[in-house]
Amino acid sequence: MHSTVVRVQNVFGFFTSAAFAVAAAIAVSVLLIPQAPSASLELKNVQVVKGRPHYYSTKREEYAHVKFDLDADLTSLFNWNTKQIFLYITASYPSSSPSTIPPSEAVIWDAIIPADNAPLHPNTYVHPTPKGVKPPKNKKSKSTKRGKPYPEGGSPGIIKLNSQKPKYQITDVKGKIAERENATLTLHWNVQPYVGALVWDNRQTWGLWKGLKGGKSEVFSFPSLKGSETVKQADLKTETGGERNRGSPA
Repeated sequence: MHSTVVRVQNVFGFFTSAAFAVAAAIAVSVLLIPQAPSASLELKNVQVVKGRPHYYSTKREEYAHVKFDLDADLTSLFNWNTKQIFLYITASYPSSSPSTIPPSEAVIWDAIIPADNAPLHPNTYVHPTPKGVKPPKNKKSKSTKRGKPYPEGGSPGIIKLNSQKPKYQITDVKGKIAERENATLTLHWNVQPYVGALVWDNRQTWGLWKGLKGGKSEVFSFPSLKGSETVKQADLKTETGGERNRGSPA
């Protein structure tokens, strides 16, 4: 007869095999769920200033501050295997040498959109308290401490942001970004399941999964450096001697 240890090993091996089979079935089953995400992304405002874009920056450089409007419907990306969606927006623009250097791309905003049953994270959105329902007295919800109010819409996958400020500034390795042309904003996401592989955004149709409709802004150009007109006028006066010679002896 088999010893107790051998029997425990057999039971554990059967359990792990069954669990693996169930997890594989769940991961594959999401391919049968139709997906049709859509989004509208528009540039609201863009400014280029000079300063220290980060608190740890050691020098002053040009950086862009972009505001945008986002209206997205990603509800079809949520299913029984979706834990959360990592949503982010990038700004891409041609490099200074397009023939030899690929286009530059920078993340300007991101957020975690959790499922209703997913654990919270400091960067997640939490559902607001329904109207007419008062929160318990002398008790603060942990979700309020660890999350932030959900955007207008109130359900996972519905995102409506107006004049949204960026989380991250746009900088360039050369320290100059003013008057760069052919820039665009693009919406991306990463679906993080409970089991299975990570799924990134797609723009093409694969079976029942349709590509993202929209999610890209119109082409725009970064403006000139803020306050550059005033600087140019001051430099012009200096060159002509109007300001430098004022008050000097004849």
